[in-house]
Amino acid sequence: MKRLSFLVSLITNDNDYQLEQARAAEVTAQRLGVDVDIVYAGNDSINQSQQLLNVIQGDNAKHPDAIIFEPVSGTALPHVGRAAAAAQITWVVLNRQAEYLSDLRRSSRAPVFCVSSDHLEVGRIQGRQLAALVPQGGAALFIQGPSDTAAAVQRRIGMQETMPRNIKLIAMKGQWTQESAFNAVCSWLRLSTSYKLPIDAVVAQNDAMALGARKALMEQSHAAVRDKVLSLPFMGCDGLANTGKKQVGSGALAATVVIPPNTILAVEMTFKALQEGGARPSELVLTEPVSFPQLSELSAKRLENKGALTT
Repeated sequence: MKRLSFLVSLITNDNDYQLEQARAAEVTAQRLGVDVDIVYAGNDSINQSQQLLNVIQGDNAKHPDAIIFEPVSGTALPHVGRAAAAAQITWVVLNRQAEYLSDLRRSSRAPVFCVSSDHLEVGRIQGRQLAALVPQGGAALFIQGPSDTAAAVQRRIGMQETMPRNIKLIAMKGQWTQESAFNAVCSWLRLSTSYKLPIDAVVAQNDAMALGARKALMEQSHAAVRDKVLSLPFMGCDGLANTGKKQVGSGALAATVVIPPNTILAVEMTFKALQEGGARPSELVLTEPVSFPQLSELSAKRLENKGALTT
C-alpha cells in the first residue's frame, strides 16, 4: 500500500493552540508513517478556501489522500468539501459540527467526518470555575472568540448554563489571539463607564486572550488599583503544557480548561479509515475537556480576592 499523505489546514500560526494542533498532527503522522503538510489560513476564510481549492483542483497525481482542516469561518466551507468529495479526497472538519456533512457523507465515496472538542462542556467547566472562584458574585470581563464560530458560541452557551446567576458578564470579542484581547480590553478601559464598574474576575475563551486581558489591565489601569489586578482570578482554556498549565502554575491564570488537540484523533481515525477494509468513521467524534486544576481543588483552595477592581 502506498504511503498516505494528509494536508492539514489550520486557522493561524499566531495562536498557541493552533501551533499545538500542528505539532500533534506531525507527531501522530510520523508515528503512523504518514506524510503531512501543514498550511495556515492567516485568519482569513477566503484565503483558506482558495488554498484548499488550489490543491483539490490541481494535479490529480499530487492530491493528498485526506484534507483535515479547522475552518476560519462558521460555514466550514461546504463548497470546498463538495469539491474534495468529488475528487475522492477524505474530508475531515475540526472543531465545527457542520450541518452539510450528513448530505456529503451520503454521496461521497471517500470518508467524511468531524472531530471536535466538546465546546459546550468547555463552557460548562468555565461556568463551574467561575462559581468556585467568585462565590460572592459580581462582574466578570468576558472575552469571547469570533461570534461566527461554533466554538465561541457553544462555549458561551455552556458557560451560561452553569455560571452563578449573581455574576454579570461584561462581554467583548477577540480573535483567539493575545493581541486581540489586549486591544479589546484597552478599548473598554477608554470608556468612561469602565471607571465606575468593579471587576471581580476575567474569563476568556482561550488562554491567549486571558493573558492578553491581564496584560491590558496591568498596563492600562490606574497605578492605585494595579495591585488589585494581581488578586483577580483570570480564567482561560486550551490548557497546553507550556502555556495555559504553566501560567496556572505561575499564578498568572487561576484556572484553565485542558482541551486535547483534535488533530491526534483526526489523523489516527483518517489513517484507520483509509486502510484496506477500514471502518467508516462516525459523523461526529468529540474529545473530552477537563478542568485544570480540578474543580474540587479550586473549591478547596479558593482564591482570596483582595477586593474588586475599580478601573
